[in-house]
Amino acid sequence: MSSYGWGPQDLTAPKARALREVAAGPGLVLEDAQSGWVGAVVRVEKSGGVHLVSLEDRRGKVRSFPLGFGFLLEGEPVNVVPPTPTAKAPVRQRTASGSVKVEGQRARVARASRIWVEGKHDAELVEKVWGDDLRVEGIVVEPLHGVDDLAAAVAEFSPGPQRRLGILVDHLVPNSKEWRIAEAAMAVPAAAGNVLIVGHPYVDVWQAIKPSVIGREQWPVVPRGTDWKTGILAGLGWPHRTQIDVADGWKRLLGSVNSYADLEPSLLGRVEEVIDFLTV
Repeated sequence: MSSYGWGPQDLTAPKARALREVAAGPGLVLEDAQSGWVGAVVRVEKSGGVHLVSLEDRRGKVRSFPLGFGFLLEGEPVNVVPPTPTAKAPVRQRTASGSVKVEGQRARVARASRIWVEGKHDAELVEKVWGDDLRVEGIVVEPLHGVDDLAAAVAEFSPGPQRRLGILVDHLVPNSKEWRIAEAAMAVPAAAGNVLIVGHPYVDVWQAIKPSVIGREQWPVVPRGTDWKTGILAGLGWPHRTQIDVADGWKRLLGSVNSYADLEPSLLGRVEEVIDFLTV
């Protein structure tokens, strides 16, 4: 008998636990344990005597893996086997962002990487449309409550290859104050390759919502010198005199957003760009 483990003659050695067999039916959500790739089964094919399963992730990208061991189903290691001939593909469900909905998938443990947005309303809008995707990817959204000290915040965060930052800034247009703030933040030594700052052209994220969701062709014009949110609410004929009025107005506006189709493309593309940067 070996003094360091079980030898061939050790009849009392524990047997390896047999993994549960799972048929790779269309729509089944699996995670490749080695790469971390999560996706729904779209097809199983035989190539060179080996069965391959193709998994489509939330962005519609597909990767193929050999069937067998090395997969997780809701966190449980399983042995994936070819499907039965009668297996039928379920109706594909979509999230509010338009990506493939990952049914039954537990939220992934949060990554060290983060998405920073300017304020609470930005965070709530991103959560409403991309929340399902972010939970699958393990990405947390944090409001900054302003970007005036963005360079110092980035330096304090200490970004790195496994600790990236994606930052969404309001009114990020050339030669604006926000543009100069972003340039200073990207000059932080650790930011190179580890920080991505993107933005939309609107004064506030409210304006990144299509006015058609509340039956308007365009947003009201806010007079110079008037608080933007107050001016918007007044122009819409909604209560606007107190902070409670502003909060209620935002709730009403956010409640009108049902999917990515209710947002302007200039915001959609930037958020997807940030998510891809953090999950590559």
